[in-house]
Amino acid sequence: MSFDHRHLLGIEPLSPAAITTILDLADQYVDLNRRDMKHSDALAGLTQINMFFENSTRTQASFELAGKRLGADVMNMAMQASSIKKGETLIDTALTLNAMHPDLLVVRHPHSGAVDLLAQKVNCAVLNAGDGRHEHPTQALLDALTIRRAKGRLHRLSIAICGDIAHSRVARSNILLLGKMENRVRLIGPPTLMPSGIGEFGVEVFDDMKEGLKDVDVVMMLRLQRERMDGGFIPSEREYYHRYGLDAEKLSHAKEDAIIMHPGPMNRGVEIDGELADDINRSVIQEQVEMGVAVRMAAMDLLARNLRARPKEVMV
Repeated sequence: MSFDHRHLLGIEPLSPAAITTILDLADQYVDLNRRDMKHSDALAGLTQINMFFENSTRTQASFELAGKRLGADVMNMAMQASSIKKGETLIDTALTLNAMHPDLLVVRHPHSGAVDLLAQKVNCAVLNAGDGRHEHPTQALLDALTIRRAKGRLHRLSIAICGDIAHSRVARSNILLLGKMENRVRLIGPPTLMPSGIGEFGVEVFDDMKEGLKDVDVVMMLRLQRERMDGGFIPSEREYYHRYGLDAEKLSHAKEDAIIMHPGPMNRGVEIDGELADDINRSVIQEQVEMGVAVRMAAMDLLARNLRARPKEVMV
């Protein structure tokens, strides 16, 4: 097994072999999830705590379902009404968690680096469910599994990531993962939504959809993350859709068998045409949701195996 990590905090520390190990196990969990009896005992006797400092219906539901199908005791902490809101520090929260003796901690936080800080202070395995603009590793892994199953491989493909790159942790994690697997990554969007220094990531940058989508195998659309914007990044949603929204005419420049992806939630008529989002021949958006449960099951299973293999540390 090529996965010896204590935590899953980002794609950056993972080797191609570790990524493949997660995806191969996730493939097995896809099969399990399609059976009438969807349960495993991989996490039997372990406790999983989900701490979401940001709201996220689909990611939290996916992690909760993944844990329950693996036999874990799953608890969701209502962080919007937590002691953090009353002034408790993140480190105090970590000490409180240690006293509860959890085994797996799933954390989403609005600030980059917060999940890493928690991982340094708790005695359990930590999974990053998204931190600020930094990373969202399980989203990139489920995207990779979706691509591999649709295309039969996860290397030497031409993949376009389109939209709000600057504010997207999904984009960052996908850039890292797809680059590790020897793919050609193109970023398409207005200059105002491109982060500075993006060329250092080994990607191609375009501000024209037709040029950027030419002959690509995969089209991944991103939403405008207005909750992370502090100014006017686009003239209007109507103008944005005209230039950067995916429609049939723009998609015609990609390969005929190019697939359409979106991490959700979607803004139909802003970054993607509704009919394309529902196109059963091109869109794999619903498959992404299905792959999310399987990937999170695989990640937690692998972390639990490593957790059981290590002596328990005592943090004070």
